[in-house]
Amino acid sequence: MASTAEWVAGARPRTLPAAVAPVLVGTGAAAQVGGEHVGRALLAAGVALALQVGVNYANDYSDGVRGTDLDRVGPMRLTASGAARPAQVRTAAFAAFGVAGLLGLGLVALSGSWWLLAVGALAVVAAWTYTGGKRPYGYLGLGEVGVFVFFGLVAVLGTTWTQAGELPWTAWVGAVAVGLLACALLMVNNVRDVPTDAVVGKRTLAVRLGERRARRVFAAMVVLPVLLGAACAVVAPWSLLVLLLLAPSVVLAVVVLLGARGLALVPVLAGVGALELAFGVLLGLGLAL
Repeated sequence: MASTAEWVAGARPRTLPAAVAPVLVGTGAAAQVGGEHVGRALLAAGVALALQVGVNYANDYSDGVRGTDLDRVGPMRLTASGAARPAQVRTAAFAAFGVAGLLGLGLVALSGSWWLLAVGALAVVAAWTYTGGKRPYGYLGLGEVGVFVFFGLVAVLGTTWTQAGELPWTAWVGAVAVGLLACALLMVNNVRDVPTDAVVGKRTLAVRLGERRARRVFAAMVVLPVLLGAACAVVAPWSLLVLLLLAPSVVLAVVVLLGARGLALVPVLAGVGALELAFGVLLGLGLAL
């Protein structure tokens, strides 16, 4: 029986900033046009956090039963380690998706945009089929596509729309930037796992690109968002606050470009999570001001 600490570790808390950041940016974009709503922002944050936890447990379950998590460096794997039965991890994933669904229903009811229920359903399907099902798209090198769409575009734009009922161009720029940072989280995780993923046939984008090119793509994913955020200063001058993150983003890029691997990449994963959260705070604040 897995302990509480093991269940928390299995939820991969270092990835949770990927859920909060888009809500901060989306709310900032809504505030820029005078449409911010604290209650709806909190509901959106709850949906995003529950989806992220559900994704993490779903990946733990699917990779565990496939046997692709048997020799890995990094966060606790509940299924592969035998700390929890596969059925328990699967239940935890669907429980998290259920919480996301209930909170999402409340958010949709308040905003009146009932069509967003279909978007939410697609998000859950994408979360499960990333590593689950007969042909998981995460094993085909398409994981970053799913992350960019749902943890970038959908999360930011959905947050802005449910509050303001419109999508200013700053929301689109912020969505692209956040999506790239979310992809960077996945990319550094997959760069770390290239040797083992290649052996078990998990063809992530990092495996397909090759380690050297994957590291270069990661560098672009952490530096470009800062520049995109700063571009919002055209209409929101305080958005220049994100330039405070340029040095940290370059440091993360350099560490990976210089060939850090294995356990040395675990702090980088935490660093990207912190970078994304800080980006969400600074750009969201900059847009709101």
